[in-house]
Amino acid sequence: MTRRSLLASAIALGAGALAAIPRISGADSSEHYEVSYTPDQWKARLSAEQYYVLREHGTELAFSSPLDAEKRAGVYECAGCALPVFSSAAKFDSGTGWPSFWEPLPNAVLRSSGGSAFFGIEVHCRRCGGHLGHVFNDGPKPTGLRYCINGVALRFIAKA
Repeated sequence: MTRRSLLASAIALGAGALAAIPRISGADSSEHYEVSYTPDQWKARLSAEQYYVLREHGTELAFSSPLDAEKRAGVYECAGCALPVFSSAAKFDSGTGWPSFWEPLPNAVLRSSGGSAFFGIEVHCRRCGGHLGHVFNDGPKPTGLRYCINGVALRFIAKA
């Protein structure tokens, strides 16, 4: 098997796995979410950095979030609406500087229709539409996916 055919196979497998994530048209669309606020209400509820990432599709600086190094057992919630979105059991050290997971919790995230497997597909909270980060097809088994998530978009709840 040549390097090129190996790479093509890996991309095809990852694209198939990405297709299993439910799609949305974007957090700034006219869709209605269970948790919805006006921009001014979101600004009052979130820090400036959280608003930038969750509501304006921004990205925090790599290695800036203490959640990247978090090793305790627990659950990661959306900082916008407190929906549990990732488990520490699916977290791994990707070396990218952002908290990374190989799968979200069931019915927790949606992916936007924009983007590509090469640049990553946007990942949004299912309940409030907040932009969490991106998913790539270069992660570990069992899914082969890497959910590269902005730490500022999350709140960690340690297991009691």
